[in-house]
Amino acid sequence: MRRHNDASHAKPTKRHELYRTAVRDYGSVIDRLAAGNESDPEKRRDLRQDIHLQLWRSFAAFDGRCSLKTWTLRVAHNTAASYVIRERRINANLVGLEEIERTLKSADPPRDIDRDRALRDVQEVILKLRPLDRQIIISYLEGMDAVSIADITGLSPANIAMKIHRIKKILANGIRKEQSHA
Repeated sequence: MRRHNDASHAKPTKRHELYRTAVRDYGSVIDRLAAGNESDPEKRRDLRQDIHLQLWRSFAAFDGRCSLKTWTLRVAHNTAASYVIRERRINANLVGLEEIERTLKSADPPRDIDRDRALRDVQEVILKLRPLDRQIIISYLEGMDAVSIADITGLSPANIAMKIHRIKKILANGIRKEQSHA
């Protein structure tokens, strides 16, 4: 005898549908966001799980006033930022843009850059950024424009554009510095 209220035959909830769609459409962005915020594979897996849990929970309050993409990335970035703040208490190596700019020396770009090494160097510099700056550059690298990033972070688009410019300069100088020491 079959039950009609059997969980395997129950109609998926709206929350479940929203979560499934978000993971299908933006799961790779969430994975890259986790990688951009945590270099340790075990901790990265924990962060990814935390992002998914918070995303699932958040859909109980999703009212459609913003796009599913904006909602998903806002939850993911806020969860990652909270994670980084918690980790900062343990690891006080995060620095502001000003400190990184002061410590980087300009060097001639190398003629032959190894792509994997360059990506590792970029990730290393990104991991040193404060959570908000990290969130901005990761969003930018995901192809988001300043208006979309501003919507997620609460900053103005002009402020976002300025920060992106500064961070890109820092990343370029950081790669040049690392490559010149190789």
